[in-house]
Amino acid sequence: MTHRLADALRSVAVSIAMGSPIPVTYGGQAVIEGVLMRSNTAYAIAARRPDGTIKVLYQEMEARAVSSPVWRLPILRGMATLAEMVVLGMRAISWSAGVQLGEDVEIPPAAMGLTIAGSALFAVLLFVVLPFLVARGVSHSTSLASVLLEGLIRLLVLVVYLLLIGMIGSVGRLFQYHGAEHKAINGLEAGAVLEAEAVTGCSRLHPRCGTGFLVVVVVVSVIVFSPLTLLPIWERFLGELVLLPLVAGISYEGIRFLGRHRYASWAKVGLMPILGAQLLTTREPSTPQIEVAIAALARVLPSGATELSVP
Repeated sequence: MTHRLADALRSVAVSIAMGSPIPVTYGGQAVIEGVLMRSNTAYAIAARRPDGTIKVLYQEMEARAVSSPVWRLPILRGMATLAEMVVLGMRAISWSAGVQLGEDVEIPPAAMGLTIAGSALFAVLLFVVLPFLVARGVSHSTSLASVLLEGLIRLLVLVVYLLLIGMIGSVGRLFQYHGAEHKAINGLEAGAVLEAEAVTGCSRLHPRCGTGFLVVVVVVSVIVFSPLTLLPIWERFLGELVLLPLVAGISYEGIRFLGRHRYASWAKVGLMPILGAQLLTTREPSTPQIEVAIAALARVLPSGATELSVP
């Protein structure tokens, strides 16, 4: 096991040195009564209409993490991918809402910018500012222990937040579609036929997931923020804000690294909290919900593709 881990770490070092591009992978997110799926070159959104039929929107795109020599560099590619997913996710939610209303709905660029900015501000206040202030209230120390305390508080806030929003009925359905998204991708990666009956038995948990990403962010933030304990308290706080993109980029690389080696025994241990956190944000989907996820995923597959080579 030690040799396999050493080989895996060596491959990461080579990848970072060469700035190798991201392999083709498939991912997505749940939207209103539907699922968004994307590859490196296209995305598709499938949503169930009120009359029971499925509507699909397909759009070709070229991810910056693939097309740009700069943004495909390790860590930077994570920042680019996350930014693109935020914008794409907003568009997908807008479109899926329109499907339910029976009309085309498009968020104006200015409104989308304000929505994204507001969401980012809320996330910073809840997961950065609040843990920082609570940790300072409990301990005025600037030692490594205070950084660990802040990380634990941040993790607790995340868990409580997910538990509370999961009690909302509409969010519960969203979590079912999240489970359907994972089942479809797990089925594809396992070589299963992309049909609801074959995919139903697949796991609703997946190594590459936004919820798991947040767990990795908590761990990485403790490491990255540790040197800041040498600074005065408010300079340290500003330093944490500045370093957030770096934390996100490193976390992106970490979760993809673990996902790539998911079957190794050491990786399984690292993936336990990542997969465990998804129990809060995924629920067992119904067959019609799985059909929606498959409709979106099938649309972004290359023509004639029958299997996926997991990077």
